[in-house]
Amino acid sequence: MPELPEVEALAGFLREHAVGSVVGRVDIAALSVLKTFDPPITVLQGRDVADAARFGKHLALQAGDLWMITHLSRGGWLRWTDNPSAAPPKPGKGPLALRVHFFTPEGLTPAIDLTEAGTKKRLAVWVVHDPSEVPGIARLGPDALAVTEPEFAEILGSTTARLKTSLVDQALIAGIGNAYSDEILHVAKLSPFASSSKLDAESVATLYQAMRDVLTDAVARSVGQDAARLKGEKRSGMRVHARTGLPCPVCGDPVREVSYAERSFQYCATCQTGGKILADRRMSRLLK
Repeated sequence: MPELPEVEALAGFLREHAVGSVVGRVDIAALSVLKTFDPPITVLQGRDVADAARFGKHLALQAGDLWMITHLSRGGWLRWTDNPSAAPPKPGKGPLALRVHFFTPEGLTPAIDLTEAGTKKRLAVWVVHDPSEVPGIARLGPDALAVTEPEFAEILGSTTARLKTSLVDQALIAGIGNAYSDEILHVAKLSPFASSSKLDAESVATLYQAMRDVLTDAVARSVGQDAARLKGEKRSGMRVHARTGLPCPVCGDPVREVSYAERSFQYCATCQTGGKILADRRMSRLLK
């Protein structure tokens, strides 16, 4: 799932390539992607692209007085194409969900494709007058790169959830997902299962600095990248996430995994839990 650094980079990419153009035809390949119908998405046609922005993990494109808000979810992505097909896409064929054509001041006709891989379709698009009309944006906590350390400490102290859960809860802190929460906790040398409200002041300060360091580094590596290369850039910078069984870059011990529901997270027992192996709920169920 694209998280704060990738969505920030996509917003920057759109500001560079789409702002100043005019929205052309909007092709809908998957009607289910649209979560609003009034105003219809077709009213974007003919409007000037004024801005692009990020709200948590939501990507926003402003056209006139309207915003097209996208949440890419787990399998969604944005692709820029300089020479899109002139023929409208066939509904239900392939990963394409939505295509937005543009007319640039230079006379070019590029487009963005919103695509989604996998069978579970969760990509979502809203057309609104104000971004706060999108329920997910209205519920966002402070942005992970804007929250102050005292605010961060207060947020953690307000919940009994485990650290892993707190970091990915968008109502508490906006922008962090499964991947970067793994990285942040590894850098901070804290257990994903530690209780948020029981952290001492030193651990809170360490976690806050790790959050800022990991995210600012990822943003620096991502911003300016071509949209097609962002996924690879994200993977290349990971220390523990999606690296189960590989050596920890700090201590050399194998990275371990905990699976739950449809997700999993990775950690280093030596660096983060004092050598304790966290219970894998998937394996626990199999052994019952």
